[in-house]
Amino acid sequence: MKSLVLTTRKSPLALAQAHLVAARLASTCAMECTLLPLVSTGDRQVEWSLEKRGGKGLFTAELEEALLRGDADLAVHSAKDLPGDMPSGLAVAGYLPRADVRDVLVRRTDAIDLALVATSSPRRRAQLARLYPRSKFSEIRGNVDTRLNKIAQGAADATVLAAAGLARLKIDSWPGLEFRPLELTEMVPAIGQGAIAVQCRTSEVERFRPALDLATAQAVGFERALQAALGAGCHTASAAHVHGCDLAFFDERTGLRSLTLTADQLAEPQASARRLLKDFGLI
Repeated sequence: MKSLVLTTRKSPLALAQAHLVAARLASTCAMECTLLPLVSTGDRQVEWSLEKRGGKGLFTAELEEALLRGDADLAVHSAKDLPGDMPSGLAVAGYLPRADVRDVLVRRTDAIDLALVATSSPRRRAQLARLYPRSKFSEIRGNVDTRLNKIAQGAADATVLAAAGLARLKIDSWPGLEFRPLELTEMVPAIGQGAIAVQCRTSEVERFRPALDLATAQAVGFERALQAALGAGCHTASAAHVHGCDLAFFDERTGLRSLTLTADQLAEPQASARRLLKDFGLI
């Protein structure tokens, strides 16, 4: 059997996630995989402010182009990096089982208070401002180890990273820093956080879907329906997380909302998402 080609970003975290997808395909359907690492625009433009430039597609476009050209069979993404829409001819086949969805507050051990927090995420900034109203904020870019080193060297008192990414990189400590997971009552994760998305050409969705996790697909599918209805990307101050029938939702205009979804709502994510957002006064 010819090996499947998985395209991925070149960052250590992206490569770790691609290896997880390759292992999943090997174990569930005996598919062999090779990796095609690519550098995305977002990786090249390390000095850009993603909030000012717009983050939509900066970490996914090159991978999607490889799929459309036929250079790769699958693209592996952090689900939270995927825009609400995608190029014609491509679709998400599914997701790996979801990891820890929480954010982690990473602070210097000698920081008396959080006078300055470095984060390029409006979502994190808006929620941190509620937890630490006296804090100021700055932007930070780079791979996980780069960000950790910047904080340890005094660029700011703290930053926030995804628990799933830290775990996939096997990082549970760092010299001069302490890690504290933030519960969902403190900070709602980004849409898709903790999930690894597997993207393919639309004609091949059914080929790969059975190898992936249905529960994660339902949960992230509802979150992405909210994202699409809001017109929100990863650089807006909104967030949603679905676990079973429980929805945690945050928007800077409404604050944090928690509610229980019905089976009918979960079965019709697009229509249900629009109704909920109308009820929240957001559309």
